[in-house]
Amino acid sequence: MSHKVAVILSGSGVFDGSEIHEAVMALLALSKAGAEVECFAPNVDQMHVINHITQDVMQETRNVLVESARITRGKVTDLASYNPANFDALLMPGGFGAAKNLCTFAVDGADCSVNSDVAKAITATKDAGNVIGAMCIAPILLAKLLPGVRITLGDEGDASKAAEAMGATHQVSSHDIVVDDSQNVVTTPAYMLDATIADIESDATALVTKVLAMCEN
Repeated sequence: MSHKVAVILSGSGVFDGSEIHEAVMALLALSKAGAEVECFAPNVDQMHVINHITQDVMQETRNVLVESARITRGKVTDLASYNPANFDALLMPGGFGAAKNLCTFAVDGADCSVNSDVAKAITATKDAGNVIGAMCIAPILLAKLLPGVRITLGDEGDASKAAEAMGATHQVSSHDIVVDDSQNVVTTPAYMLDATIADIESDATALVTKVLAMCEN
């Protein structure tokens, strides 16, 4: 059976958008598994634009939806139209965009707020009983929105402490997945840890494989 999976992107580029390796490897794993995929992104301005060579802030404005289209070859939909009834699972790659554009964690830490369309998508997916997968820093969104959720952000760093301050249970892990069966959530550290692109492919494949397996139930 082919499952339908929604993927939320946060722009294009690790320092101000979606982590491209994570996004592409997740999309590749979904394609290889025969899943039907639709990509979404909020139609909002990025927090800022980063020069990915110097990591300096650039004096320009970019839109998250428009930038996400760079990864999807133009095929991306405004997240405001997302309906969990049309999907079996929701997946979110990481990158600083998840912490800057999907929420304000990069600035506000545990006191962060979540973009309204992102919050609605995640909570509606949870309420529908669908599976949620998140990579890298993206599980911080689940920590904020799903009380008591078990996630991983890799090691015991500041992000994991913030997740626990939000009420989540953080599980230390290496390049592996952590599953919360009670909330239908699968997470993996990806680039929260030192990694090669081969590690990211492995992490993405493991996450996608488990997400789709949980869809069977």
